[in-house]
Amino acid sequence: MHSASTRSSLYQWALVAAFIVTISVYWPGLRGGFLFDDYPNIVDNRGIQPHDAGVASLVRAALSSPASDFKRPLASLSFAANYITTGLDPYWMKFTNLLIHLLNGLLVFLLARALLQAALSRGLTSTIGATVLRVATKPAPLEGIATKVAPAIADPAFERDSSESSKPLSIVATLIAAGWMLLPINLSGVLYVVQRMESLANLFVLLGLIGYVTGRRRMLDDPSAYTRGFILCLISITVPMLIGVLAKETAVMLPLYALLIEWMLFRFRKPPETSDASKEAITKEQRRDIRITSLFLLVLALPMVMGLAWLLPGLLRPETWAVRDFTLNTRLLSEARIIVDYIVWTLMPTPGALSFYHDDFHISSGLLAPWSTLASIVFLAALIALMLWLRTRQPVTALGIALFLGCQLLTGTILPLELIYEHRNYFASFGLLLAIMPLLAVPPMTPFALPRYTLLIGLMLCWTTLTALTAHAWGNSLRLAEDLASRAPLSPRAQYELGRTYIIYSNYDPASPFTTLAHAPLEQAAALPGSSILPEQALIFMNARMRLPLKDAWWSSMVAKLRAHRPGVQDESSLAALTQCAREQRCDLPRDRMMESFMAALDHTHPSARLLATYGDYAWNVLDDYVLGVRMTKEAVETSPNEPVYQITLIRMLLAQGRIDDADQALRRLQPLNIGGRLNVDLNELRLRMIKTPPG
Repeated sequence: MHSASTRSSLYQWALVAAFIVTISVYWPGLRGGFLFDDYPNIVDNRGIQPHDAGVASLVRAALSSPASDFKRPLASLSFAANYITTGLDPYWMKFTNLLIHLLNGLLVFLLARALLQAALSRGLTSTIGATVLRVATKPAPLEGIATKVAPAIADPAFERDSSESSKPLSIVATLIAAGWMLLPINLSGVLYVVQRMESLANLFVLLGLIGYVTGRRRMLDDPSAYTRGFILCLISITVPMLIGVLAKETAVMLPLYALLIEWMLFRFRKPPETSDASKEAITKEQRRDIRITSLFLLVLALPMVMGLAWLLPGLLRPETWAVRDFTLNTRLLSEARIIVDYIVWTLMPTPGALSFYHDDFHISSGLLAPWSTLASIVFLAALIALMLWLRTRQPVTALGIALFLGCQLLTGTILPLELIYEHRNYFASFGLLLAIMPLLAVPPMTPFALPRYTLLIGLMLCWTTLTALTAHAWGNSLRLAEDLASRAPLSPRAQYELGRTYIIYSNYDPASPFTTLAHAPLEQAAALPGSSILPEQALIFMNARMRLPLKDAWWSSMVAKLRAHRPGVQDESSLAALTQCAREQRCDLPRDRMMESFMAALDHTHPSARLLATYGDYAWNVLDDYVLGVRMTKEAVETSPNEPVYQITLIRMLLAQGRIDDADQALRRLQPLNIGGRLNVDLNELRLRMIKTPPG
């Protein structure tokens, strides 16, 4: 038999090995480039590229993210810190992401161990009880195991604070953390730079949950520490949530996760009022703790009701869904299938499933269109029923299922977000591993132990291999584009990204072989259902830069798409890119075709401020129609009055026309937006220009 010190060091060495393997697997992917949403959020976002670390520059960086109305300042500041230290180098930004992922892996280990210990110390019957007893004690005859397990689990104080009992739990927690760090579905949270928002937000979620579990155990184990434990619980589900939301809104789910842990493991119990283990004391322990119930009413139920009251009126308006190719009804139907897919992609992933781009997903239009919609709904209902049945039998497994499903409530229900993103499972995947790993890492005497070990080893090897292969592809932009395009041949975004990468590698040289290669994937992307105007824009942009002929079919296709659907973010980005190219005189674009495209885009109700400003930019700088340029920019300001860039552009236009009084009024309206001095440079430049501008 191994000595106690050997068993103690086993999980520590295993955890170190897990970190080493994770670093080795991800290291080749650090040398890749930026991708997709990295460009608007980081590469093309001058706000997170400060020249100094002054307060004004940092405030400007914090409020510069276009990803959300809440600006996600903590994530933006982290990108700015990377820029200040290493410039716009994706290697160091990905390296920072990897460090955050490793830290999260350590927190996953600590949280998993705390949850397993809580389940055991609360006297909850589970496989974990047998695991602890088998590893933490001397070998016993098989027939004696049942008699040893029952009284041990029945005693709430069973090795509650014993470091010896934590060792086998630590081994299971190590396997959970190792598997989580190596899951292929979590790769985009590391190598996709912009998704630091997700990993950083979940760092605080994990910290908060660890604090909550610690606080609750103190409340139940030591009545004299009840108040201190309650305060720790309160702080743990509020302060980390508020900090995490500054990185990404998903941190708002922290109180819900804590509620699920409370429901499954602690059962809203009060501590026993006596120190003995009498039945009377146990009965008292079963009473509900009104302070814990009130805590969740205050930090979860009340904010949730207020949030729904604020959101629902907007969600019920048809124009809210106009930019999407799904409605609220079809979204909910589709998400049932997607959530089931997430389970498969997490536990049994394949390269074709984890394709990063999922815009080729076929939206559900009814319960049987496709048939898998109804099947997925039935499966999820059965999974919920299983979770409820396991709550008193295998509470850790039930909790894992609950955490996975709970994580989907924010991004997989009524909010009009894009349907699928793999990084949305960064926390949810922890729930699935918490559910299955204790069932696979069982003592040798457990029935079907060998098949369980075989499955466990097979899963770990599968996850490690697929993550390593994918990370290798992420280490080179061209290799990644080709790999993702082969994984998702019907994805417009994947094909567009491949064509765009070929354009970059061509250096806009008509004689380059990459120029010829670029046309096929871009033409394919343009023809695929549901594609934006990005492929047409790329073809027009590339040929115009190379002084090659522009096909009428590209323009016609672009105009038809803009007429058929309200422009989305990608469509607006495409028009902005063409406008910039024309403004800088690098592209000779036919004005009648550009105007036709703008008219088609603006024909929809409630055009966005960005679209209005882009049209104003084109009118002013390309058409030399200053009246139209000012009018469209004013409309952009009215549509988005809290966005300073439109107001700054308007003031410059007014000064160029010599309209000093109008410019002065606009400048006064801009000044309240100078939070933390973030607009000092712009305001000083505008004031100087105003002094030098003669009246018109």
